[in-house]
Parts: sequence; structure tokens; C-alpha cells
Amino acid sequence: MCAHTPPCPPAEAPDREAARPKAPHPEQGWSLLCNGVVIFEDTGELLPDGRAIAPHRPTPTRAAAS
Repeated sequence: MCAHTPPCPPAEAPDREAARPKAPHPEQGWSLLCNGVVIFEDTGELLPDGRAIAPHRPTPTRAAAS
């Protein structure tokens, strides 16, 4: 899918969020990545096959909260 080097990780890869933005729309809160994944500002994702990935923001640790 990528025309650049190195190629972006595929949509099925655990690091799929590392793909380059192909169509960023920060004013609307989402971006289409080069691998076909739509990523939302709340960290949710929509994969090319239609599966939805729930938002997965990191939770603050006790040390970070202090």
C-alpha cells in the first residue's frame, strides 16, 4: 500500500499506528493512515476490514499522578 521507504506497518500489525498520515483531518479529530487505518483523536481506530478498536489511552500511574 505504501509508495515510500521504509513501508508503513500493515493494518494488522501491533504497531499499525506508526503508519504515515495519508489524509489528516485534525479539525475533525481523525486521520486516514497510509495502511488504511482511520485513527481518531481519542485513540480509537477503524481498521480497513471494518473492525473497530476501542480507545486505549494510557492510564496515569501513581508516580505520574503525584
